[in-house]
Order: sequence, then C-alpha cells, then structure tokens
Amino acid sequence: MAVLKVKFTKTKREKLAQILWILNWVSVATGVILFSLGLFLKIEIKKRSEVMAKGEINSVPNMLISVGVIACIINFLGGKICYDCSDTNKFSRWRLVMLPYIVCTFCFTFCILVGAIMCYTMRNELEESLYLGLRDAIKFYKDTDIPGRCFLKKTIDLLQIGFQCCGNNGFRDWFEIQWISVRYLNMASKEVLDRLKSNVDGKFLVDGVPFSCCNPNSPRPCIQYQLTNNTAHYNYDFLMEELNIWMKGCRQALLDYYIDIMRSIGFTVLIIWLFEISVLIGVRYLQTAMKNVLLLGDPECESDGWLLENSFVETAKFNFSIIKNLGKANQISTVSEMNDPNMDVQTANYGPDNVPSKSIPTAS
Repeated sequence: MAVLKVKFTKTKREKLAQILWILNWVSVATGVILFSLGLFLKIEIKKRSEVMAKGEINSVPNMLISVGVIACIINFLGGKICYDCSDTNKFSRWRLVMLPYIVCTFCFTFCILVGAIMCYTMRNELEESLYLGLRDAIKFYKDTDIPGRCFLKKTIDLLQIGFQCCGNNGFRDWFEIQWISVRYLNMASKEVLDRLKSNVDGKFLVDGVPFSCCNPNSPRPCIQYQLTNNTAHYNYDFLMEELNIWMKGCRQALLDYYIDIMRSIGFTVLIIWLFEISVLIGVRYLQTAMKNVLLLGDPECESDGWLLENSFVETAKFNFSIIKNLGKANQISTVSEMNDPNMDVQTANYGPDNVPSKSIPTAS
C-alpha cells in the first residue's frame, strides 16, 4: 500500500510543478546563505587563529561552504526539471533521471542536517583548541623581539581589551609565567636578581598582570602589580576587595562568543534543512504523479502520487533484500570463477605427449 497517496489532476500537477520551480530557485538562494554562513564562520576563526591550536575546528565552516555550493548546483538542476515537468512530453526526457536525482538530493539534505548538528556539537573541540592556543600565546607574550612571535603581545592585549578578559582561565595564569621580557629587567637590581634566583627555572614571576587586564569601569586606579600584597596598597584587601581587573578568562570569553555564533548558524541551517526536505517531498509527489500519467497513457487523466510505493516496512525489506542479493551475487561470481573450465590450470609436464607413465599399458 502506498504511503501518503494523493490524487492529482492535470491542473494540480501543473501548479505543483510551477510552485516547485519557484521553490527550487529559493533553494538556490538558501545555498548562497549556507555558503555565506560558512565563509563568515571561517573568517571569524581565521581572525583569532593565533590563539587557537590547529584541529578539527575548521570542519564546520568547510562543511557549510561545501554544502552551500552543492545546494546551488542541485537546486538549479531541480528548477529545470520541475519546469519541464509541467509538460508530459518534456517530462519523458527526465523520467529516468528524476529518481536518482531524488536519491542524491535526499543524501544532500542529510549532509545539511549533519552540518546543523556539528554547529551544536563542536564545543569540546573548540574549547580544547582555545585552551591550547591561548596557553602558548600567553607563554610567548614577552617574546616581542623574536620573529614569528613578536605579534603575540599586541594580539593578546587587543584580545583582553576587546573581550574584557584576562589570562587563559583567569588572571592568575599571569602569575605562573614570565610575561616581562629580560630586555626590560634591570639585572643590576637586587630585587630582580633575588626573584630570578628564587625560581627553580630562573623565571621572573610576579603577582601582576599586563595593563590590558585592567577594567576601565572601576573607580579605583588600576592595580596590576602586587595583587596579592595587601600592604602594598592603601585601603586594600585582596580577599575582600573586588579587583579592578577583568575576572573572566579569555578562553571562556572566546568560547561564549563562538558558541553564540555557531548556535545561531546551526538554527539557520536547521530551518534550511526543513525547507529542503519540504521541497524534496514535493518533487517526489510530482515524480510519481507524472510517472503514473505515462503508465496510464492519458495526459489529461488523474494520477496518484505518493512518497513510497509500499509501506515503510516493505520498502525497508525490499532494499535489504537488494543489498543481500548483491552480496550473494558477488559470492557466486567468485565461486564460478574458481570452477570455470576456461581458466588456466597448471598441468604437469610428463614428456612430449604429456601422458603420465603409469597410464601407459605394459606388455604382459
């Protein structure tokens, strides 16, 4: 029994073909949107690639860009097919093409769904990429005179100012690294030498943060050095005072920023997927209705259209049997090759007549 069978008159078939022609051109526009969203996300990731470790994070924008290009091609072809389907004579040219087209389009719409899901499931990969990238960038903050790293100080400072964040996980990350270059340390100072000697690795560690961590909204002048020393500042308690530096880590700030973008993109892609599915359902109805018109042989008659010719269970069993028979056919072909009498068989060389000596009768 056909699934969701609908009767179509000639007028309804023509109207359906015209509507689908328009919707396919709308789908071309959605393909451009998918491409644009992927390109936008790729550019946003590229902007901060210095603070991101290389990984699978670019798979989402690459997926959207690819799907967008394919959407434009497939829906352009679909528009041409639907336009011709308004005429029975023209439909005969596409009769053998439409079913493979529908199958390919179904696989394509599945890729759109995968792209939408990826936008919601890339959080862990994104977080790891940001953590590793920021860790290395902060570690090389002081290397302003080393080629390949000299830009990182400016990158980190602009990042902390723009996203109102400090450090990787928080401002304490700056306590664990030497972020002041030796070039700007007074090596004749006893305090500097003592601090260098007090560290096992010989690093100049301070309980301070770069200027870019300062919160300009604080009424108090920024305290960026000796943050944990209450006696170094008037009317100051490290444990009780609300520090006038940014408290949020840059990893969390960037993660929130990209998650918001990817969720918005994912929602848009999901809407496009639902739209593409609806167009595909319409094309399937048009294909089955026009196919039945050719079988009936009367272009003016009513014809049935459906999603599946048989029930879901029967269709699944039929497809499974096809796959199973293909496997059996492969096994049979292998066995037949082994038993083929025309295949070369090695024979022993017994002499000029190629007859074994035991088969020659002896005189009694």
